[in-house]
This record gives sequence, structure tokens and C-alpha cells, in this order.
Amino acid sequence: MNHFLDLWPMSSGELRSILNNAKTRKAARKGLPKGTVDKDAPLAGHTLAMIFEKNSTRTRVSFDMAIRQLGGTSLILTATDSQISRGESIEDTARVMSRYVDAVMMRANRHADVEAFAQFASVPVINGLTDKSHPCQIIADLQTLEEAGVTLKGSRIAWVGDGNNMANTFIHAAPKFGFSLSIATPAGYDPDMKDVERARAEQGRIDLFRDPKQAVAGADVVVADTFVSMGDRDADKRLADLGDYKVSGELMRAANGGAKFLHCLPAHRGEEVDADVIDGPQSLVFDEAENRLHAQKAILEWCLRG
Repeated sequence: MNHFLDLWPMSSGELRSILNNAKTRKAARKGLPKGTVDKDAPLAGHTLAMIFEKNSTRTRVSFDMAIRQLGGTSLILTATDSQISRGESIEDTARVMSRYVDAVMMRANRHADVEAFAQFASVPVINGLTDKSHPCQIIADLQTLEEAGVTLKGSRIAWVGDGNNMANTFIHAAPKFGFSLSIATPAGYDPDMKDVERARAEQGRIDLFRDPKQAVAGADVVVADTFVSMGDRDADKRLADLGDYKVSGELMRAANGGAKFLHCLPAHRGEEVDADVIDGPQSLVFDEAENRLHAQKAILEWCLRG
């Protein structure tokens, strides 16, 4: 049994095996209807429970389809569906859910809650997004880049905007996959400096900038994310503070020729990215979104079968 909570405790070899399995399973399904179960049905008879404290489109649908394609079934609980919203402890919920299902995916407001759930669960627990990290998304992102011809080891990835949970997850991934990472954020929006220091200690190259043009110089990939996330109550301030960090065509031209653009969605055209970038030929965002499905399948299989 394996939990999938964060990249830090995982080896490069484990992450590479998940990434390779995602690509293998995607290729094996070419031309099949989306509801067809994979021939080997590795998780037949297994049930995945999904707990959502935050709204979701891609995570919810991709995990639901992932477990189905692997031969299993799913059930979904929102924040108001369970007794957690009425004060039942995370610890008791984890113990009870472990008696009913084979794995739990949790999208939570606080990373500490997912860690606590995993501590008391006797089945695998998967982090479907927290305030600290989004490890499922990064597997899909890296799969997308490799499929587009980017060699991760030695490549240069630029993050532009808020130093949020996705920025932190790219920091976690950098030393594991051997790419260098440049991050441009305004003051007050820096990524977690403990993560930066740890990545550097693990031989990761992490460069921090205030100027987005400096960050994207020499980049093979430019990554953006929404300026206002779920739960943020200071939208006007954030949009004003981050306005100079919008990924425009001009900014993309400051990166390497043919640089790829990623965004985990949902996107707000005209805020963090211009339409001609996200809808243009350098954008991989819809391949990236599709690969959430294949990445979730590989993660589920690793968690339940090792």
C-alpha cells in the first residue's frame, strides 16, 4: 500500500515508473471508447472514494473515469455529504472509510488534513489538491511535456505568477526529474522557501526573480496558473498585484523559440494569460488536461498494486 501525498518522500525511480505507466496505458487505449475497461482491468473489484472540500472538474471526472477504466468503481462525497462538515474528526472518518473502500482521494483545504487522514487510514490516500501541493497535476504536466518532445533532464521550466501550490509542486519535481526551474513572482507571492531550500539541497536548480522576462529567458516551457484561486477573498488586490505577470505573446517570445505553454486550468483569458497564447500553437493545455486521466490511472495502480 502506498500513499500519494507529496513528491518529496518518493524516489525518482518511483515517479518515473508512474510517468511511464501513464504513457503506456494511454497508448494502449488508442481508438477505444472512453467507457471501455482496460484489457488487464488491474483494479477490478476495487472502489475509490473521492472526498471534495473544494469544487472540481478535471480532478473529479479524471479520477472517476480512471478507476472505471482500470476495472473498479467510485463514489463521491462533497464537504456537505459527510459528517466531517458537522465536526466528526478526520481520524475517525479515515478509520471508517478504510472499512468500506479500497482507496481514498481527497481534495482538501489544508494539507495537514490529508496527512492526518493518511496517518489513520488503512488504505491508500491520494492528495487531489491542497493548499501546499498538487502532485497529481505535475505527473500529467510532465507526461504532456515528454509527449511534446521535451527532454525533462536538463530542460528549463519557467513559472510566472503566484508562488502557489502548483509552483511548490514544480519545485518538488525539479530535483526528481533533473530540470531547472525559474520562478517569477511579485513581492508577497513567493513560493514556500523551505521547499526551495530543500530542492536546492537535493541538487535542484531553483532561480527566483521579480522580473518575468528574466525568468523566461532561456526557458523551454512557460507555466502559468490562475491569479485568484478557490477560497481567495482578495481578488481585486491579487489581480492588481499580479497584473504584470500575465503571460503574453511578447513574454513567450522572450523564452526559447518554440517554448511550450502549460496551464492546469481553469484559465481566465486576459488575466494570467492572453488568449493568443493559451489558444495558440505553443499551448499544450488540452493535452495536459487529457493527461490528468492517464496520470490518475498510473497513480491509482501504483498506490494499490505498487
